[in-house]
Amino acid sequence: MQISASHQFLPKTNSTQSAMVMDYFGIDFEQGEHVIASDLEIPVQDGEVVLFTGESGSGKSSLMRALRSSLEARGQRVVSLDEIELGKRLLVDSLDFPFEESLQLLSACGLGEAHLLLRTPQELSDGQRYRFQLAKALATKSKWIVADEFTATLDRTLAKVISFNIRKMSDRSTTGFLLATTHDDITSDLSPNVHVRCQLNGQVEVTQAGAESCKKKDSPSPTNSGFPPPPNPTGRISLGGIIDVTHSASSAT
Repeated sequence: MQISASHQFLPKTNSTQSAMVMDYFGIDFEQGEHVIASDLEIPVQDGEVVLFTGESGSGKSSLMRALRSSLEARGQRVVSLDEIELGKRLLVDSLDFPFEESLQLLSACGLGEAHLLLRTPQELSDGQRYRFQLAKALATKSKWIVADEFTATLDRTLAKVISFNIRKMSDRSTTGFLLATTHDDITSDLSPNVHVRCQLNGQVEVTQAGAESCKKKDSPSPTNSGFPPPPNPTGRISLGGIIDVTHSASSAT
């Protein structure tokens, strides 16, 4: 599936202090379109786990949203954790499943303690509430579940447990997951079918489980940000920047 993600820089009004910044650093307001990725191929199949990782600002969330839009355009039902309403019922009554099935799902999401089952969502901690959102999202039996900042509010041990459980859920069901996070410590437990690694220099690397090589795609031409043109030494160059510079024979002395 091919996806593209970009956004337009908004027009801005100059001020005394913004002029000082531009004068000090030799830049101007960014203009035009910032392209995160264009025609990026992501080999996604129904029921798979797709993981987007990268630093804040690297474009992982934008790419995940673009993939979601493409899936919805194909008529597939997608639900995001931040769209889930928690409600006010006891956790054990909230999933509208038979008792044992509710317990299994809540336990898989890290809510298996007996006293938690008798609490309302308002009585949960932030981390517990996040896990409950995940359980309710799974209960919708949507084709895909989307989670941005996946496991960010959880301690890292529990994050790895939840990731391992999601891998098992995906293997046993037709539900797929689109997950984005700045944490890569969950990758081995999650074992994603597709891993999209985003870098701040605009490079995006797509790895499919079992594939021997990675598919890489760089951002198209840089935006007009007011910086002077970069030097252009010979060598191997990505559109996000020089990644391996070699010197030409003419420049060697």
